[in-house]
Amino acid sequence: MKTRKGFKTYPLTAAQKYHFYYADYCPGKEILNVGSSLTIEFELNVDELRKAIYKAYERCESMRARLVYDEKEKQWYQYIVDKEDREIEYVDFTGKTMEEAEAEMTAWTRVPFGQDEPMNKIVIIKTPDGFQGMYIVGDHRFLDAQSLIGFMKDVIELYCNANFENVPYPADMRSYVEQIEKDFAYEAGSKASVRDREYFHKLFEAPEPIYNGIDGRKRLDDARRKLKNPNLRAAPTGSDSFAADIDIFHLEGEPTERLMKFCEEQHISLQCLLIMGIRTYLQKMNSCDDVSMMVAYARRATLLEKKSGGTRIHSFPFRTIIPEDKTFLEGIHEIRDKQNEVFRYVNFDPVECMNYKREVYQTPLGMGYETVALTYQPATLREKGLVDLGDIRYKTKRYGNGYYADGLYLTVMHRPEDNGLDFSFEHQVKAYSRETLELFYYYMCKIMFKGIENPNLTIGAVIKLI
Repeated sequence: MKTRKGFKTYPLTAAQKYHFYYADYCPGKEILNVGSSLTIEFELNVDELRKAIYKAYERCESMRARLVYDEKEKQWYQYIVDKEDREIEYVDFTGKTMEEAEAEMTAWTRVPFGQDEPMNKIVIIKTPDGFQGMYIVGDHRFLDAQSLIGFMKDVIELYCNANFENVPYPADMRSYVEQIEKDFAYEAGSKASVRDREYFHKLFEAPEPIYNGIDGRKRLDDARRKLKNPNLRAAPTGSDSFAADIDIFHLEGEPTERLMKFCEEQHISLQCLLIMGIRTYLQKMNSCDDVSMMVAYARRATLLEKKSGGTRIHSFPFRTIIPEDKTFLEGIHEIRDKQNEVFRYVNFDPVECMNYKREVYQTPLGMGYETVALTYQPATLREKGLVDLGDIRYKTKRYGNGYYADGLYLTVMHRPEDNGLDFSFEHQVKAYSRETLELFYYYMCKIMFKGIENPNLTIGAVIKLI
């Protein structure tokens, strides 16, 4: 398929195809939806906000994308339309409770997108607390956390430029098409892709990893009994139901600042500290030094990658073997060095990576070694937008699509109200209870704070202290 409705078509990138890896097995295609809202304690002009949204659509190719399946070629294609002129609805939730408003936005998040139609929907909203702003739901194949924040920021800056004096017009977005063409060039047998494949193949020459559960060894022991294999090292990472929920735990601004200060002093990213907290908790619960988890990489290093929208996240297994007699700081440095190594190879196709790993270790179907996947989102609107409206309050909120393909996905984001951290656990309801996740969150934080207060303590000593 060369064209569709007069527009040039393009195949999908590896990052887009990655979402079929789980969506193809889910009973509801809304599993692909990402729903979010941004509301501000400010009286916005609805017509002007609508104009800003249309202008932001005009400036962002990926938000004008469409998807189509070619039955003859058995392949998905994408194309970009010239203009978005669909209606942008205004919904006033005044008189309803916040719970009722959130339930309605959650319902919007659970409507899948079809072929040859917009892959996102925006509604201008006024919430019961008087805040105003917008709700966005988009298909994950065209939208990730970074591009969502980038689009929201563009809308706000366009609105401010049109409605306030001395507010500069925002810098141009970059071309989505130009970026995906670079991705296709990489995927078409480039030297870089050959190098990256060699790296991951070498990675899996190591002995087989082992599953560590957030609630201990029960899943692994049960799987060993069920398969009558006492040497089994993989376990079911989820449940037999895709039904999912999101549970969020809040770390306040002041303790968050302590974590950030430690990271700055030690020249490490918060992602490294979060990995250390998670893996040390798993090490404690399973009495095992060999810990694997999934880590998501944003792949937005260049200006083109940062400003072209779309979806770019690739996730890979991240394995560390750190004995308890190493210090907390030594453990973090080991994680930092390994993260820096992995960063060089993250353009590799994550589906090919996972399929190769399964082939090497002969992992039973439905089982794996990684109990949790982590995404850390450093970008905030507090830093990069809303400055022209002054020091006003604003809120962001995620809405669940009702499904999750695996056991547990942790997203850590900075909260706009106080720049604290939100730990957002997306999980299969049958796989984990809120109480189990609350314990995980509590001990993970305890480990991080004990560790930054006593970085030269051994990991074993930190575990004993909590």
